[in-house]
Amino acid sequence: IMPSLVGSEMCIRDSYKMLEDGRVVFGVTVTIENVETEESKTFQIVGEDEADFKKHKYSINSPLVRALIGKVEGDEATAKTPGGDVDYEIMKVEYL
Repeated sequence: IMPSLVGSEMCIRDSYKMLEDGRVVFGVTVTIENVETEESKTFQIVGEDEADFKKHKYSINSPLVRALIGKVEGDEATAKTPGGDVDYEIMKVEYL
């Protein structure tokens, strides 16, 4: 049972903790590996206004992130890019 409105921040954090099941969701930091090249990258999933590629913050609306949402560690996802489809394996999901 979640506490009533003791503080909205507390309720949001409690709800977030409930989601820590290894799924890729908004706010997580995820490490993925390109299946073909074995190149890996780590980034946080953020809102459109926070996105900054150089700071490893990818928008929830990006094609890559949309392909990852809802998947879990060990799953593969295919991102549709201008250069064609790219397959990634989800290596790690962190709830920081």
